[in-house]
Amino acid sequence: MLTRTDIQTDMFAVAGSPPIRWRISDIPVPYEEASAEMEREVAAIAAGEASELAWLLEHPPLYTAGTSANAADLIQPDRFPVYATGRGGEYTYHGPGQRVVYVMLDLKRRKQDVRAYVAALEDVIIRTLDKMNVRGERREDRVGVWVRRPEKLPLPDGTVSEDKIAALGIRLRKWVSFHGLSINVDPDLSHFTGIVPCGITQYGVTSLVDLGLLVMMGDVDVLLRQSFEEVFGATENEATRLTG
Repeated sequence: MLTRTDIQTDMFAVAGSPPIRWRISDIPVPYEEASAEMEREVAAIAAGEASELAWLLEHPPLYTAGTSANAADLIQPDRFPVYATGRGGEYTYHGPGQRVVYVMLDLKRRKQDVRAYVAALEDVIIRTLDKMNVRGERREDRVGVWVRRPEKLPLPDGTVSEDKIAALGIRLRKWVSFHGLSINVDPDLSHFTGIVPCGITQYGVTSLVDLGLLVMMGDVDVLLRQSFEEVFGATENEATRLTG
């Protein structure tokens, strides 16, 4: 069976498809608003009434629960608002300093293959990190993107310590995608302690700034767009929406 690393990750649309709209919200977007907007956009894309969309934003501090979330992994339920969501996965944290990208693509125009789509999103993250000289890696037994931390104490089994720098979770309706990915640029990493992130206890969480890269969100966005286009094809600017 092919691993996600072996999967061909280019997912360009069929010829004649319009560019993907590229939207950036400049102030934190409440989760309820983002969820409702995704519902509207996905319905319009599925109906052929709108082109595909990549929406970059930040959220106020909050936790989300995926369809596989274990209640025991919500360690501090009163710390931040908690939202149930239809995406796959377990508990995640979102907050300022984390770039969230909601990706709404019509996979009927691309490749109707869920594993290939997950691998493609991971590839976008890995390519973006590589442009900043950070080596991001997949792990077959855990979704997301990881970085090795040899400067930390090794794990109990003697292997090199690893931290998660990016998460992803998806949902499909009529082969149109919801949700997407998040990259830790400079969030408050202590906020992750209110949950067991993605149900994984033996590994930590990191960010670009935690790794010593003094980058701004706008710098990451430029590289993220380049990487996104390498995997999914052309994008076009959409007028900025100051949602919130």
